[in-house]
Amino acid sequence: MPTPKKIPTQTFHVPGLTAKESATVITALQDRLFAYTDLHLVLKHVHWNVVGSNFIGVHEMLDPQVDAVRGFADVVAERIATMGGAPIGTPGALVAARSWDDYEIGKDTAQAHLGALDLVYTGVIEDNRAALDTVGEIDAVTEDMLIGQTGELEQFHWFVRAHLENSGGRLSTEGATTEVEAADAAREPQRRTARKSARKK
Repeated sequence: MPTPKKIPTQTFHVPGLTAKESATVITALQDRLFAYTDLHLVLKHVHWNVVGSNFIGVHEMLDPQVDAVRGFADVVAERIATMGGAPIGTPGALVAARSWDDYEIGKDTAQAHLGALDLVYTGVIEDNRAALDTVGEIDAVTEDMLIGQTGELEQFHWFVRAHLENSGGRLSTEGATTEVEAADAAREPQRRTARKSARKK
């Protein structure tokens, strides 16, 4: 997991944890704060830029996800402060610390954005589970918080993947390793349908 360039100075730590243990948890939480801040901006970007036949369904599906993830960021930031850290919420610090690139899809179809979001959610959830491994050995309170958030993220991921899955359980984005590849793969079933319709005419 990436860590901030500069770890916030602790002024105190919660009872029952050492300063070193608190610093480890704060570092993991700061990474989650960066990830959640980025994720809610990406989700809003998709909300604004989605077009096509499934526009309204996807447009309206994303706003509750934006609100929830924004709430996760606030809870994580306050947990950092509670533990004696200083949460970092500035854009420059996020860009400097993150291990991922900017979201690559602009104005595009619902399927293309959903394909790309499949990979975005996969990355965030995998990093959350890694953070759980780190904090679970130290702080059950933080672990419990992250478990709840991860469960909600996994449900949001399911909402996205349900649009990409066929009746046999196969994802149209299977094998894609970049957002652009995933978007292209998700578009392909629609292209095939459009070509068939054109041939019938």
